[in-house]
Amino acid sequence: MKIGNLDIGRKLFLAPMAEVTDSSFRKICKEQQAGMTFTQMVSADGVVKNNFETLRHFSFNRSEKPIGVQILGNHPETLFEAVKEISKMNPDLIDLNCGCPVDKVCSKKMGAALLDDPKILSSLVRKMVAGSNGVPISVKLRLGKDKSAVNVLENAKAVEDNGGALIFVHARTRADKYDMNADWSWLKKVKEAVNIPVVGNGSMFTPHDVKEMIDLTGCDSAMIARGALGNPFIFSRFQVLMEKGIDPGEPDAFVVRDTLLKHIKNLEEEFGELLALDKAKKHSIWYFKNYTGINSLLEKIFSVKKLDTLRELISDHAERIMSSSKEIHIKEEIHKKFQKKVLFWLTDQNISPLG
Repeated sequence: MKIGNLDIGRKLFLAPMAEVTDSSFRKICKEQQAGMTFTQMVSADGVVKNNFETLRHFSFNRSEKPIGVQILGNHPETLFEAVKEISKMNPDLIDLNCGCPVDKVCSKKMGAALLDDPKILSSLVRKMVAGSNGVPISVKLRLGKDKSAVNVLENAKAVEDNGGALIFVHARTRADKYDMNADWSWLKKVKEAVNIPVVGNGSMFTPHDVKEMIDLTGCDSAMIARGALGNPFIFSRFQVLMEKGIDPGEPDAFVVRDTLLKHIKNLEEEFGELLALDKAKKHSIWYFKNYTGINSLLEKIFSVKKLDTLRELISDHAERIMSSSKEIHIKEEIHKKFQKKVLFWLTDQNISPLG
């Protein structure tokens, strides 16, 4: 598919996710053949005010291209100035978030709250296009406020009619958050309603999920969020599936180990050992969540105090998986927990899932 002059072929998108899609993970996903990655979502107001954390979150290396930046905002002039500033970094796409259902975002009339009025959305997209210096503008939508107020077709037309180059559609309503299965039937309707590319999002955890969604809806591509956590292999597996008609399946534990250790090295280089350690623990659990012995890993990993100790634990864990003659699979149980809450090992906190 094409975005402006950029052609990413049949490759997939990595969704922007807070505290996940930093440079360390983006690099891993690109190596696994993601067509485009995204920085973490940033505030348009923070960009305009040169907030340090905001600038850090959307910074990227030229080697990471093609890359997109997603922004959060609701004021036309602020979005205009933010897009103007971001365009100086020459990303390949700038996206407006109209999909975040979190209450603290929607209460400020941002994120999925922008779905309520296509006229307001039109004015925002128009201003973003005017300030983008030619960088394509996209919008990530949900289906609507709730099932009684689905207006994704009106919003999709608003994006197209005001110069948007691409639409991402998360096939749930704002009220659904992440609790309901995505309704892919609406993706087909959106694709038929507009002439710009449409990328589907929601409830895709395997290459077969992605292919099924595209086959059913005619969408140009898919954006992967939770399905990429601990699973950057979904991008390369999808490419093999499309080229050869066969999914090579989940990689063995040694491939997972090597990829994870490289990811941890990236984290250490980006954040230093102290900050990288907790991030690396979280990612380690995600990488091994579908493999034998996950409960044993959970029992040991949180007492680890150094990255070198974590590396040893990861290597030992992979060795045990590969040498085990027993298939003690709790994959379905873990997957259900993961779908409900990505930090599935935390039982005493109400953590909202990602993407």
